[in-house]
Amino acid sequence: MTGTIKTLTDRGFGFIAVEGQEKDLFFHSKALVDVQFNELREGDAVTFDMEESPKGPNAVNVKRA
Repeated sequence: MTGTIKTLTDRGFGFIAVEGQEKDLFFHSKALVDVQFNELREGDAVTFDMEESPKGPNAVNVKRA
């Protein structure tokens, strides 16, 4: 899937605006591949997989596009 970094926090997580979906997708810094959390910027294009968790869907395997 593809999307854009919408929000980053100072606590190591953020949200991705997903193309074609109204709700943003949560991601944690542990879900990043080949990029460090502090290297990401709001507006960066990313690719990712979606995974269900007890709190709802999350982005995993997040990479810069």
